[in-house]
Amino acid sequence: MKKYCLFVMVIIFSLYSFPKPGIAYNPKKYISYKLETPIICDGNITDSEWKDVEWSSYFVDIEGDLKPKPRLKTRVKMGFDKNYFYFAAEMEEPHIWGTLTERDAVIYFDNDIEIFIDPDGDTHNYYELEINSLGTEWDLFITTPYRDKFCHAIDSWDIAGIKTGVSLDGTINDNSDIDKKWCVEVAIPWKVLEEAAPHGGMPKDKEQWKVNFSRVQWELDKVGKGYKKSVDENGKTLPENNWVWSPQGIIAMHYPEMWGIVQFSHNSPKNKVEFIPNPEDSIRYFLREIYYFQREYYEKNNTYAKNLSEQLKILGKNHKLTTDITTLGDHYYIMCTNLLTNKRWYLRSDGKIWSEEKK
Repeated sequence: MKKYCLFVMVIIFSLYSFPKPGIAYNPKKYISYKLETPIICDGNITDSEWKDVEWSSYFVDIEGDLKPKPRLKTRVKMGFDKNYFYFAAEMEEPHIWGTLTERDAVIYFDNDIEIFIDPDGDTHNYYELEINSLGTEWDLFITTPYRDKFCHAIDSWDIAGIKTGVSLDGTINDNSDIDKKWCVEVAIPWKVLEEAAPHGGMPKDKEQWKVNFSRVQWELDKVGKGYKKSVDENGKTLPENNWVWSPQGIIAMHYPEMWGIVQFSHNSPKNKVEFIPNPEDSIRYFLREIYYFQREYYEKNNTYAKNLSEQLKILGKNHKLTTDITTLGDHYYIMCTNLLTNKRWYLRSDGKIWSEEKK
């Protein structure tokens, strides 16, 4: 069933013209501070270790302002120490419900909270973790997003050494009362993230990663003493709600370029610092727009455009870049050199974007 679901996601992207985010690029920002005391992951997010850690903004619909605000509140906290990246999530919920107990089941078939991490921001080789109210986990390592050819989600990959905890402010699978919320704590070892990170160990001070969160929320009906998913007049299950921290502008979490930006600070949470905008983040996203253009062109012409002079002219004008494009059959490769920083940026036809210092 799990492999079938992943296969269906790939087929959906291949059947239609290439979908793009319907909102402007404006990722949420968050500063994650170094914690002095390790977090005990029992789901109790009122512990003193979290006291000075700020909450994120409340989640919004996955499409952002294109849709109404969620009817239930969700928010998260992040922190770290030399061993772990810590997360706390709080989900307002009047009807706590969960059914899946097998590890690596497709957890979003239940109500869940999901964490996505792309350490180097190249949109390839990123991590996903899903947890339901029963504490059941599904973790994946994804080599390329589902939208790209040869995408591969490694379902058998496990987060070695992960610590999780769930607490319930209410009862589970009991419709005789009104619940308040459920909370999750997670500790992910830096060791398990190092393959896709810029370096081993915890992030450096001021380092920035791409991160996002998603809450999947199904409509429920009361049945007997419990719940079941709501259906329409034809007996078809109603679609789930998708609520996220940083809006995607599209009903798809696997557009890592739209995820939020987390800046790590080696200060304690009591010693606040300012978020430092990366002036080259706009270069990265303009190259992503070139990628979108090429995907649309390919859908219509079964080949990539060989002349991108107008698009690249805008990029060069706005950022003082020199650009080169190479096309080889069904592949293309773009290199841009930032004349101000001497850094080279690259876009490959499979969607990977990265930078290197010019030697």
